[in-house]
Amino acid sequence: MSPIGMEGPALFIGTDTVYVALVRPRLDPADPGVREAAADAGVSPEEFAGPGNVWALMLDENGEGDGFELPGARDTEADDFAEQLQRALAAAEPFTAEAGNFLRLDARPSGDAWLISAHVTPTEGHDAGPRTLDLGTLSTAELLADLEDFRSTLV
Repeated sequence: MSPIGMEGPALFIGTDTVYVALVRPRLDPADPGVREAAADAGVSPEEFAGPGNVWALMLDENGEGDGFELPGARDTEADDFAEQLQRALAAAEPFTAEAGNFLRLDARPSGDAWLISAHVTPTEGHDAGPRTLDLGTLSTAELLADLEDFRSTLV
């Protein structure tokens, strides 16, 4: 099957092997991979692509990926979370940042980087229970750049 191209706002926090990602995927019904997947599923490409306005939290820890939708989440809430992170990083003090009741980040400075742990609580109806992921030591400059890029995609 062809790979499916995905667009939409995405904030990845972590490394290649362990991360959390706040995403609002948007599939293009004209994408060949979407058309093929829709045909395989027996639905129209437009139906397969969906409305593109549903936020999700994705996570991965050493190849053990998971994720869940965040019904009712809005762009303003994602922007508020990103702004909260920017302010906390600028203060250069240990902090906790929360995105609803599904994601909490605990962070403490380490030189020009941050040691960050993510506490994930899946939404109701998801089979998995709460998880804690050690996201590692992440560069302050890269985190701030990623947050700025993310926020610019929300306008």
